Amino acid sequence: MIYELKKYVPNAGKSQALKDRFEKVTLPIFARIGIKVEHVFENPAEPEALYYMTSFASTEARDAAWKAFGADAEWKAAKAASETDGPLLGSQSSTDLAPTAFSPKR
Repeated sequence: MIYELKKYVPNAGKSQALKDRFEKVTLPIFARIGIKVEHVFENPAEPEALYYMTSFASTEARDAAWKAFGADAEWKAAKAASETDGPLLGSQSSTDLAPTAFSPKR
């Protein structure tokens, strides 16, 4: 299993719009494409940022899912419609995580 911890930092004044788009548009597209979101987080020290964790069966599955998301027509249209006043996302980062041998079983 591959896990990714992603962090989105919005452009100034775009935090709520980014979070709304993520909840209402991005998450349903992820579900349709097969990107499993384990959880969405907020960091009290960085209230503007949005964190989320995804899981994939393999690196190949992850790469295929992200490629499908980037090419998705619904995503492209929603992104364009939500950014008529400029991009919502200022920066993003991703950290790949793998379970240790002693991780608790789910």
